[in-house]
Amino acid sequence: MSKAIPEAPLRESSSNPSVDVVRNAWINAFGDLHSALVGLEPMTPPVIDVMPVVSAISDILAGLAAQPDTLVRTQMEMATDWLKLWTAALPFNPEAESVIEPNRNDRRFKDDEWSSSPYFNSVKQAHLIASKHLRSLVRSSAIQDPSKRAYANVVIDQFLDAVSPTNFPFSNPVVVRRTIETGGANLVSGFANLLADVSEGKGLVKRRAPDIFKPGVNIAVTPGGVIFQNDLMQVIQYSPATPDVRKRPLLYVPPLVNKFYMIDLQPKSSLIRWLVEQGETVFAISWVDPDESHRNCEVADYVSRGVIEALDIVREATGETVTDLFGFCMGGTLAALAEAVLVARGEGDRIGSTTLIGSLVDFSDMKEWTAFVNETQVDALDQHVDEKGYIDKVELQQLFSAMRANDLIWSPFINHYLLGVDAPPSDLLYWFEDGSHIPQAFLRTYNRTLLLQNHLREPGAVSLLGESLDLTKSVAPKLIVALKDDHVSAWTAVYQGTQYFGGSVEFVLGGSGHNAGVINPPAANKHGYWTNPQLVETGEQWLAAATRNEGSWWPHWAAWLQALPGNTLVPARQVGDGALPQIEPAPGSFVTGQL
Repeated sequence: MSKAIPEAPLRESSSNPSVDVVRNAWINAFGDLHSALVGLEPMTPPVIDVMPVVSAISDILAGLAAQPDTLVRTQMEMATDWLKLWTAALPFNPEAESVIEPNRNDRRFKDDEWSSSPYFNSVKQAHLIASKHLRSLVRSSAIQDPSKRAYANVVIDQFLDAVSPTNFPFSNPVVVRRTIETGGANLVSGFANLLADVSEGKGLVKRRAPDIFKPGVNIAVTPGGVIFQNDLMQVIQYSPATPDVRKRPLLYVPPLVNKFYMIDLQPKSSLIRWLVEQGETVFAISWVDPDESHRNCEVADYVSRGVIEALDIVREATGETVTDLFGFCMGGTLAALAEAVLVARGEGDRIGSTTLIGSLVDFSDMKEWTAFVNETQVDALDQHVDEKGYIDKVELQQLFSAMRANDLIWSPFINHYLLGVDAPPSDLLYWFEDGSHIPQAFLRTYNRTLLLQNHLREPGAVSLLGESLDLTKSVAPKLIVALKDDHVSAWTAVYQGTQYFGGSVEFVLGGSGHNAGVINPPAANKHGYWTNPQLVETGEQWLAAATRNEGSWWPHWAAWLQALPGNTLVPARQVGDGALPQIEPAPGSFVTGQL
């Protein structure tokens, strides 16, 4: 039994209220420290095997030692940049051109004082110069193994993100100002926030935003109802918003990592609501959050008792024999697998069209994710999840956060631990934290057959549900959508998918990233998108001849769907009016947790 922490002696209030606030906050913080240490739970062990990472760094260093000309060249280039920086600093001229500036997506140095102050400007440029040349040095190593090269790139990026001057109180002008304004109370409250997060043992910076979002109340509120449920999914049908609708229904296949309602956040940004307003009859799969009982559910289960059974439900609910499919990320890959199975069975005419958003069918170029696609890591992951039978949603969140450390780790670190402020509410980040587990058998079959062996792109190389799959025989029209700043499914890798399908294929490149680029309502008039009807060998060649369009890619997609042959208008279909009655209102108990 732990000893109670002794009470702090009472003191008279000082004449300065700020001093009292800080003093009392420190007393409370140390009380919290005691409570946190007493109830501390061990942190979740890492998902990856760290030994290959160590080996990769060693090989990188050995490779550089064998390239003295590269080392000398990098040193000379760095010395030149440092000389330019020192020359510009004496005397300092804020109007002078900087030696180096952050890239357009780097939001860390947005505060004006990073440019106007000689001290902070020099600190910023020093970090950027060191980062530029250290990354260049690592990436110029002669190492050939793509996994080891990816390991080294991930490690160096994580290190440089962590040592950024924005992450320290005396080298971040925003934190300095805040500390002066509050008399240091921000650091005290931030320390208390840190202790609270440590006590949870999740290894994550917890978002501290007003708890205003609740699925079914103010997000995921597009009217509709669950019309089917099995052990893997619920199928939701959405209520029409127009008197007439397109003849062919539209079925959404989400990824397993998070819940389906990313495309149904607040009404103003809901893709589902927008689609029904365009006259589409929309159905969505809502995957169950798996537990140990789903341990043996493989890719085949999610294709057969997931996507294909959902297609059966759509047909039963509407009477239509042809459905348009669309999927996001891993969900798009599952949609492509389901279509290939149906084609192999001679039922390919059940698919009117397929839209794949940020989805891969060729896994040969996964950028930094290549670090995790090798036999060692796949074996390590399988062993890691063997006890529970699934990979925990917290571990998935840790991994995805690490790959976008500046946005998902260091930005909240600064807000919550250094500034002591709550983050603004974000429906998208609320959804991101509302994750799901993934079964062990699914991970094993997906990682080995698709990611590691990369067999889906090869006709006949993948067998699923007793069928030999060949994407070239999938002749239903395809629209492949990539996102330009996607950190999960690099747009150039998504583009490669255009090379493998039969029939007509169109490619569209949206702006922004993996999630935000999808949630891009036309009313926001953001991000833009690129089009080019000519498909060429590489994504870079395609983009060089593409046309940039303002606004959202949603209307372009809607026009593409509406122009498909046979997609005429029919009277609107109400939920429950068909052969399948409503079980419960959308978004369903698989999302709300009210099972």
